Amino acid sequence: MTSRPLRVMIDGFNLALEKGTGVATYGRNLSFVCRELGHHVDILYGKQARLEKSPLLTDIHFFDKPVARGRLSETLATVQSVVPRPFGVPSFEVPMGGDVILRGRQGQLPHFDAIWNAPDLFRAAEAYFWLTGGMTKVKHSQSVDIAHWTYPLPVRLPGAVNIYTLHDLVPLRLPYTTLDNKAYYLRLMRKLVREADHIVTVSETSRNDIIRLLDCPEDKVTNTYQSVQLPAELLAKNEEQVRAEIEGAFGLKYKEYLLFFGAIEPKKNVGRLIEAYLSSGIKMPLVLIGSKAWKSDEELKLLTASAQRAVDKNADTSAAARIRHFDYAPLSLLVSAIRGARATIFPSLYEGFGLPIIESMILGTPVVTSREGATAEIAGDAALLVDPYDVGDIGAALKKISSDNELAARLTEAGLAQALKYSYERHAERLNKLHSRLINARAG
Repeated sequence: MTSRPLRVMIDGFNLALEKGTGVATYGRNLSFVCRELGHHVDILYGKQARLEKSPLLTDIHFFDKPVARGRLSETLATVQSVVPRPFGVPSFEVPMGGDVILRGRQGQLPHFDAIWNAPDLFRAAEAYFWLTGGMTKVKHSQSVDIAHWTYPLPVRLPGAVNIYTLHDLVPLRLPYTTLDNKAYYLRLMRKLVREADHIVTVSETSRNDIIRLLDCPEDKVTNTYQSVQLPAELLAKNEEQVRAEIEGAFGLKYKEYLLFFGAIEPKKNVGRLIEAYLSSGIKMPLVLIGSKAWKSDEELKLLTASAQRAVDKNADTSAAARIRHFDYAPLSLLVSAIRGARATIFPSLYEGFGLPIIESMILGTPVVTSREGATAEIAGDAALLVDPYDVGDIGAALKKISSDNELAARLTEAGLAQALKYSYERHAERLNKLHSRLINARAG
């Protein structure tokens, strides 16, 4: 460990989103890793909520859903956000008096010793950077050793070591798969590389991209990977519970379906997965669990057309009828769906890490994934790798994993061992080494 416990701040930008994201998972796990290292953890949000005279009302407004602004209010807020603030945007501590019931939201919350809010911080910082190219400072009443920004945000905390996590550079590598404004994104990435005390990323693939595309000095970016952990109570479910849940909730049979889970968007390559499945002749159902995102209609276009042909021909036994799509599953059911699957199929075009790979391995489910991006690096020798652009290669892998029991058993065993590389303990070791180096360098 470092020579003393540190005060660490972690941003709540993604933690505040209604639907979970991979970055939100990263932020939550980072908070628990910092707890394991004995650090004091502040979580900084940028919600609309303001500090009220009543502590109870402050708590209520913080946890309440934001009120939609009218056009005039939004315009005034934008104007206010870009007015230079030489002393920074002030934050306040949320009282957390215990009167707001959070029991049903515990799985979404990070570990924290204190929660802070800087009203409209992230929206204001984005607008300020867009117009001026400048970083927005946070005015914090407590001295903080390290500020961990888990997402590329034009924000910094004066007096702290500011670390920015860049998970991947997909908007630059696959610009046609995201909605980001690429000019803004590239300008921000280069600004962060210049302004950051250090850059962190989650794979060697992403580290190499950051060095090459952003001209980042090699000694300024560290790959800490990331930790992947699922709630102990979900891991403790027995096989009979899992069987009952997937049959009751999804109408599926244990170990008799293939599973994809994640957002339905171009990067995830669901369109080619569907094409490969329809062409393969496999009788085992393909299950998709994930909300429709940008260009999801294009990704599902072949499925929609095939399903319509089946209806026209009154052919309920067609391959299209064996593809089941669920927009959403709560974490408990999703964990059971992963455990009950014959295999997880994750043929993404490019990832900075690929959480579904390790989550599946933790649950003993074999993985078929892409040899592009970081997925091959993260999976190691514990997954069946495919060319994500080759429908025939994906189809052949689907056939193989569906029929080869020996292969499935080998990948399950290898996956359990591979997942240990991404435990809290391993992440804590890497993070503590980095923290010590940065704190000692600042002291020197």
